[in-house]
Amino acid sequence: MSSNNAVRRICATPNLLTVEWLDGTVGEFDSLWLRDNCPQDRDSHSGQRLLDIMDVPQDPKIRSAMLCDSVVTVEWQDEARQVGFDLDWLATQAGRSGVPEPGDEVRLWLEGAALEPSREFAWRALPVLREDASARAAWLARLLQDGIAFVTGVPCNEPAVLDVAGMFGCVAQTNYGRTFDVRSVPQPENLAYSDVGLGLHTDNPYREPVPGFQALHVLVASPDGGDSLFADGFALAERLRTSAPEAFRYLTQQPVPFRYRSKDAELYAERPLIQLSHGGRVSAVHYNSRSIATLRPAAHDVRPFYAAYRQFAALLREPRHQARLRLAAGDLVVFDNQRILHGRTAHSSAEHGRHLRGCYLTRDSVRSEAAVLHRRSDPRAGALQ
Repeated sequence: MSSNNAVRRICATPNLLTVEWLDGTVGEFDSLWLRDNCPQDRDSHSGQRLLDIMDVPQDPKIRSAMLCDSVVTVEWQDEARQVGFDLDWLATQAGRSGVPEPGDEVRLWLEGAALEPSREFAWRALPVLREDASARAAWLARLLQDGIAFVTGVPCNEPAVLDVAGMFGCVAQTNYGRTFDVRSVPQPENLAYSDVGLGLHTDNPYREPVPGFQALHVLVASPDGGDSLFADGFALAERLRTSAPEAFRYLTQQPVPFRYRSKDAELYAERPLIQLSHGGRVSAVHYNSRSIATLRPAAHDVRPFYAAYRQFAALLREPRHQARLRLAAGDLVVFDNQRILHGRTAHSSAEHGRHLRGCYLTRDSVRSEAAVLHRRSDPRAGALQ
């Protein structure tokens, strides 16, 4: 048991177990919830549940509860077995855990232009990330915290992006294949494959699901133009929430259609520009003016929605909200495509070549890799359950 979770006393009624810690905080655990979470009803190897909810008594009653060392032992009125609950586990369920999971602590950064990317974000050389699991765990934690992180010293060959990105998660297959090349081509089907500057956007909001993370590897860097732009969509959304709450409400409630058409693809999806979790936190931003399709709001919502849309777009255009940097050949950036908006300044491929190769990673696989490395590097993170 952690010394931070030392207990003053426990008490139990038929329907409730109460744990009071020495710092005065109290955790209350309903008898039905406890019965549903008996550790004996989970597979000892995988941690998966062995019971369906219909196998759990409808109204279990606690007969007694006793604390011995680091385990709270509960006896039930209508069952012969005793059930032991680890006290640190109960503390975690009560929100007392002092070990944050990767991604729990999101760091918003609104004034991107004021940041020095080489100091404010995680940069690691590829050999270090390959050889040191703890360094990789720390880098992934920063990626989830800031939404963006960088790798240096990546070989300038086309297969390298898959080799490196595969260290951080599972590569997603799209109509482009497993990788795509960002360079100018004649008559591009996507403006990304041209010389024009691109405003801040998130990629592929017309897909189900939207790509989670994006990796871009610089094979050839332009010495003039083609600077990368990044902005924190979560921070911008929160700024809109505080400065224009009605506009924020419209952008979280109005579904927006996105479409992509090419010779070999027909993709369509609808989602709000700002997506919220069940708890009301900003969980995703979907913004791509190049692929937005014809809006279909109700007539009385048209002007309020467009006003909200313009307010959010104006925030994105403010240079102070944009981190700008010129990536060098061999640099690789990974960013959360449902949080970080990216763009670039214009360049001339006739004068200087510019070639980036990219891929997408599933969002859950990146979070999984971070969590597994965290669990292996920090014994306080706990066992499978």
